[in-house]
Parts: sequence; structure tokens; C-alpha cells
Amino acid sequence: MIPLAAPGSDAPALSLSNISKRFGAVAALDDVSFAVRAGTVHALVGENGAGKTTLMRVAFGLIAADAGRISVAGIDWRISSAADAIAAGIGMVHQHFTNVPAMTVAENVALGGHGRLSMADASRRVAEIGARSGLALDPTARAGDLPVGGQQRLEIVKALTRDTRTLILDEPTAVLAPTEAGELLRWLRRFADDGNSVVLITHKLHEALGIADDITVLRRGRVVLRANASTMTPEGLANAMLGEDLSADANPEQSPVGRVVVTAVGVDVLDDRGLTAVRNVNLSIRAGEIVGIAAIEGAGQKELLRALGGRARVAKGDLTLPTSIGFVPEDRHRDALVLGFSLTENIALKGSGDRRGRLAVGEIRERAAALLENFDVRGGDVGSAARKLSGGNQQKFVLARELDGAPELLVVENPTRGLDIRASAAIRERLRKAASAGAAVVMYSSDLDEVLALASRVFVVHGGNTIECAPDRDRVGLAMLGFE
Repeated sequence: MIPLAAPGSDAPALSLSNISKRFGAVAALDDVSFAVRAGTVHALVGENGAGKTTLMRVAFGLIAADAGRISVAGIDWRISSAADAIAAGIGMVHQHFTNVPAMTVAENVALGGHGRLSMADASRRVAEIGARSGLALDPTARAGDLPVGGQQRLEIVKALTRDTRTLILDEPTAVLAPTEAGELLRWLRRFADDGNSVVLITHKLHEALGIADDITVLRRGRVVLRANASTMTPEGLANAMLGEDLSADANPEQSPVGRVVVTAVGVDVLDDRGLTAVRNVNLSIRAGEIVGIAAIEGAGQKELLRALGGRARVAKGDLTLPTSIGFVPEDRHRDALVLGFSLTENIALKGSGDRRGRLAVGEIRERAAALLENFDVRGGDVGSAARKLSGGNQQKFVLARELDGAPELLVVENPTRGLDIRASAAIRERLRKAASAGAAVVMYSSDLDEVLALASRVFVVHGGNTIECAPDRDRVGLAMLGFE
């Protein structure tokens, strides 16, 4: 039974008191206390590795704390599994998807339920949640066929189907288009205003300040700030997160461009179903420039980027690509890393389809060590499994691997998805350095401001059509919606 606070009670909806957790010699959480008030949105912010997700995984029963206690609506609650948390009215939407790709949306929603399975009931529930939240999904669609934004929506819908009163979200807008993110944040505000509670883990400071009532900042496993959001500024919040003043990374002057590296003339690209995703693409990209791709989810940018990265077949037209291409996909867990492999083994995967003969393991290990040092990848060594790195360090590692050997073309999708301020700045600086070194860089981000901050030219994909657009926020935003 979901505990409810007594009328007029000031008891927090969810309270974690004096939580500590160690992983070997590392103190992930050190005497952390955190509370979210009923009817509020509470932003939990900090760098990658600060302990935010670990703390919320303790709250959701996925990690056992070494010390501390949890209470829900003023009642001590033993939470040792996700089932316990769900029974206490706690739901969690994870940053990395937990959907079963082979199952439909309705089947994924029905997982973990009780009693006789009714797909009709599950489908109706999906429709109800979609209508209420704006997160509409086709109940019959296969989860693995959904775009990244659709898979994120499914994760949220699953949590909302279980009578959740305290909803924890880990970077929920990281892969959503601006309009989708805005709709979700407005729904979260309404959800809290109805008497429920939201814990929002986010690296986007404008989101934290724009929607949250309260903010808690973690740094290196400790609480360093608790504040009412209305009293904070972006600069003050960033400084609390980092423990130092990290100025916003300015967009320097673009390096002189060189020869044409990529040419597309009348190009059509098909999607996984064999349908035309983008049509009649005409563009050229030169060495030394960063070209931005702007689009709302599912507009065809995924197929375009994979064609430019040499990962998708061109159905029509002429596409000329260089021989050396680096490709950084938006879902690093599914498409860029084998999480159980060591970092050395993940380095060895690059170009594996083109190589023959015995691997020079010693040489690959040396190269891996050099890349870890040069790209400041922390949290592991050449023998560590990729899953042991934080999200920001995984992304730096993937980018390091793809830039190894100085490719003529680098294609990146959502390069700073789910990363904190420092890691995002480091990734953006690496992209600029790659362009300055002579690479042609093509980047897509669901964060339009990031596209405009990095790119000297912008192409907008809408409804399968691709047009070049002046790098102006209003013009690009309208073009993304189909208004040229």
C-alpha cells in the first residue's frame, strides 16, 4: 500500500537520511541526506560521477546503501528492491533504456504486472497516459523500432502506469527535441502541482532553474548545496557543481576551410523498413568546418547521418565520402561500446570488419593507454570494462577511438547527451580541435543551442527534406517545424 502523509503533515514525500555507499575504495555517497517535498519538483544536479544516480538507485532499491535510512511520507520504509520502491509509490525513469526491444510498447508496459495478462488493458493504459502527458505512443509498435526519443517516452509511460506518487527521472530530456522536452517539463510541473513529487536529475541548468522548486547539488558524493531554485543563478549553480568558476566555452572563430570532403547530389536514403527517410539531399562539406544538422525526432536525420558516416545504403543519387571516417552514435551503449569488453578490446573493435589476421594486442593496448591519457578518460585503465566508466568518460572514450588516426570526416550524434557541464565542454572542444586539425565535422544535437554554438553552417531536416538554413535560432526553429 502506498503511504500517504497525514493531512497537514510536513513530512517529505521521500527522504533519504545519512546515506553512505562505497564501491571498493571509492566513496560514492558520503553521509548524504536528501528530501523532496510533496507537490514539488526537486532538481538533483552535479558532475558525472558526483553520486546523483547512485543516490536515486538507492531510493529505488537497485543499490543497497551501506548506511542510512529511507522514509516515504514520514514512514520508515525498507526498500531493498525495485518492487519495494514501486509499492511505496516511487517510480524511476533511467537514463539508459530498459525496454525489451523485441516486445511491443503495450507488452513492455505490461511487464511486471500482476494477474492475467490483458493486452487490451495495457494498450488502453498506454493511450490514457499518452493523452494525459502528451507522450503518445503506438501500443502495437515494437520497442526496438522506436527512435531514441520514442524509447525514452516509453520509459516514462512505464513508470506512470504504476500509481507513482514520487517520480525520479534521470536526464529525461537528453534525447528529446526542444518541443518534446518543453511538453514533458510542463507535464512534470502539472504532475507535481497535483500533489505528487518529482526528482529531476539533469545537467541542463536552465531546466533545473526553470521548473524546480528546490535544488540539491552533489559533488564527489557529498551534498554541497541545498537551495530554493528562485534564489539561484546559472553561474552560482555551475560553480557549486564544479567547485570552481568554469566559464562558458565560447565559440571561437572558425578555422579556414579546405578541400571538399563530402559531396551529396540527389541522394535518397532508406530507413530500416525500406521506406525513403530523406530524399534529394544536395550538400557539400569541406575540411576544417563544422556543419550542424538540426531536426525534430524522426525527421530523417538519423538516416542522413548514417549515410554520411558510411553506415547506411544510398538508394538513389551520388554520395562521395572519404576513406577514413569516424562515427559517434547517440546511443553509446547500444551502438558504440560492448560494455563487458575491456577498453583495449573496445579500441580493437574499430575497423574490425576490414582487418584480417592476428591482432597486435600489445600495440592496441599501448594505443588505448595513450588515448585514455590524451583525452583525460578517467575511472578505469586499459583493462577495465567499459561499463565501469561514467557516462561522460564513456563518451570521451568513444570520441577518442573515433578520432584515432585523424579521420578525414567525423560524424557525431548528440555528442553531449546526458553529460555534465565540464564533460560537455570537453567534448565540444575536441570537436573544434578536430575541425582545426583539418577534419570535416558533421554533428547533430537535439539541443539546438549546441548546434548553433558549434556549427558555421546548418542544415535542417524536416519531413525527409534537407535545406541549408542561416544559423539563426528563430529561423532554424521554424524550419525544423516545416516553416521555411
